[in-house]
Amino acid sequence: MTATIAPQTFETLIELIRTREARVGVIGLGYVGLPLVLLLEEAGFQVLGFDVDTTKTEMLNRGESYIRHIGHDRIAKAFASEKVLATADFDRLADCDAIIICVPTPLGTHREPDLKYIRMTAEQIALRLRPGQLVVLESTTYPGTTREELLPRFEARGLVCGRDFFLGFSPEREDPGNERYNTRNIPKVAGGIDAVSMGAMTELYGAIVDRVVPVSSPEVAESAKLLENIFRAVNIALVNEMKVVFDRMGIDIWEVIGAAKTKPFGFMPFYPGPGLGGHCIPLDPFYLTWKAAEYGTWARFIELAGEINSAMPRYVVDRTVEAINEHGKSIVGATVLVMGLSYKPDIDDDRESPSFELIEMLQERGAIVSYCDPFVPVARRGRKHDINLSSVPCTPEELANYDAVLISTAHSQFGDANLYKLAKLVIDTRNIVPRNAGINVVRA
Repeated sequence: MTATIAPQTFETLIELIRTREARVGVIGLGYVGLPLVLLLEEAGFQVLGFDVDTTKTEMLNRGESYIRHIGHDRIAKAFASEKVLATADFDRLADCDAIIICVPTPLGTHREPDLKYIRMTAEQIALRLRPGQLVVLESTTYPGTTREELLPRFEARGLVCGRDFFLGFSPEREDPGNERYNTRNIPKVAGGIDAVSMGAMTELYGAIVDRVVPVSSPEVAESAKLLENIFRAVNIALVNEMKVVFDRMGIDIWEVIGAAKTKPFGFMPFYPGPGLGGHCIPLDPFYLTWKAAEYGTWARFIELAGEINSAMPRYVVDRTVEAINEHGKSIVGATVLVMGLSYKPDIDDDRESPSFELIEMLQERGAIVSYCDPFVPVARRGRKHDINLSSVPCTPEELANYDAVLISTAHSQFGDANLYKLAKLVIDTRNIVPRNAGINVVRA
């Protein structure tokens, strides 16, 4: 959309950003929004963090962190400043010069996109939208969401995009626990509804990240994020399928990958596991399959990858049952300890973790299941039902109490061979237990 620019709104916004007098609102204070709040504050902006969960806003205002890898000291320092405040009062959106949306985008019961959080947030912004504001969506979604869901709601107020307000999409690229890449040094893709919106986005993000990557439209930016996650999902599915095939042949998939990755070109290593976890890889690809069907085309690679990855927890459970049987026990009444509840190493994020499915499937087979995860001390809700478990101690003596120890998450401390010295049987889905350590290990 092209519009005649109102210089007073655009130039005022740009000046506020450049002088760090702009107040920036971030909606959603989870794994994406909270790091963004901190980065904005550290860059000198006034920041309002919005969340419907008052427990979160109250903790932050006390200087407390509820996300383990985001340190207490950094939270305490930021929220001790007069420039940052967490709030559940959405009327204060009117105080913001720029608003960044970082709300969840889950799947529905039939793997269809669930945009309720985006729509609810857009309605809240629309009620308070005023001239001169920039609104950016960062939540992962299908191509067209920014233009189809946000733009009409905002222009219904009688304001014109590119003249009175500015709108675009910039996908989040957070990787919790990654010590090399963070919000600041990960390049920021950005696509505006129009050139003026793109200019405002570039100015804002350029003030807080090392590199902004402008693209021609929100649809390109939305699609780029999906391609990133689909690339991972498809390649993980490929290596998971190779694991199953090579296991039947008596070939070690980990040794195969180690050999293949010595090729200095044309190969990128991916690693098998017990299933997919996190808020992105298990969910986001299906946003595109749903949208593709609207255009009469079918994303078959995505669907096949989803089918393979979804089958991995059952494969691991089957291998666990076989291993326990080979040790002269039935799975019925067997005690199994699942090592790791978070979906990736050394963080406390257990969203969509395959460990929940492993626990529930083992329980359905008749096993007595416990779990050990120093990052997730209590687990209430599984994938299907409440599991109401608490982590047991991660000690050799504790592991000795179980018929089988099933490693689901590659936490650093789980790589210590001494941890398993008393274990009867270890099923390792992550290849983390050292080889030649005299431990009875099945690599599933």
